[in-house]
Amino acid sequence: MIIDGKREAKVLRDQIKKEISVLKSKLSKIPNLTVILVGKFVPSEIYVKNKVKMSEEVGINSKVIRYPESVSEEEVLKKIEELNRDTDVSGILVQLPLPKQINKEKIINLIDPTKDVDGFHPINVGNLASGSKSIIPCTPLGCLKLIKKAEKNLEGKHAVIIGRSNLNGKPMAQLLLRENCTVTVAHSKTNDLRDECVKADILVAAAGVPQLVKKDWVKENSIIIDVGINKLDNKIVGDVHFDGVKDKVKAITPVPGGVGPMTIACLLKNTLECFKAHLT
Repeated sequence: MIIDGKREAKVLRDQIKKEISVLKSKLSKIPNLTVILVGKFVPSEIYVKNKVKMSEEVGINSKVIRYPESVSEEEVLKKIEELNRDTDVSGILVQLPLPKQINKEKIINLIDPTKDVDGFHPINVGNLASGSKSIIPCTPLGCLKLIKKAEKNLEGKHAVIIGRSNLNGKPMAQLLLRENCTVTVAHSKTNDLRDECVKADILVAAAGVPQLVKKDWVKENSIIIDVGINKLDNKIVGDVHFDGVKDKVKAITPVPGGVGPMTIACLLKNTLECFKAHLT
């Protein structure tokens, strides 16, 4: 089974669009997402363009505030404070990476946690870890939804995550623990990474190493979620050797067309949830 992230993202966007339409007819209001983009980093430009396009498709009003790469940290912080106070703004997203003169932690920590559509604020991180209601980072949320297309009941499954980043690895572990999985978080310092991976019923690869995971790294009938996006010989490939692995496993996500579309769809979902939270 090749898990079609494009199709699943479309299903989720259609659900969001329908809910926003109902809310608009009742309240004459729609969610508003504001994105701050610093500099002209090409992947960020493409990603933000896709976010804006998909936002408009589902009925979310989106706005991009652009700054040159030389912008001061103080100016960006001042704009975030302004957006925090603006009752018309449902969600705030600062596109990463940021230039070296801007402290990423300061930026993330200043965003109102109830408008933090990326789910990176320490309050949301803490709530996720403690099992409380929180905004969940978009990539791991998308990964979980794709895993559940292949297997609805994850209880007792052994999940292995390659990568321990705050963006994906750590929150992914928390989400899978909530599903009553046994979770191993592996990383660049893990002794015998292959040995850990071959035990996995569910393998989430987010190492940033092209085609790291080979056929002999995976268990038969396992579920493979490939978060990697790498350039290799002028092609986009994941962290998993797709052609070598796909016939051995129960389900796998392709790259591109797997996790990427779901990440953006989950961002839209988070924006809607932030909007609804501010209605109460």
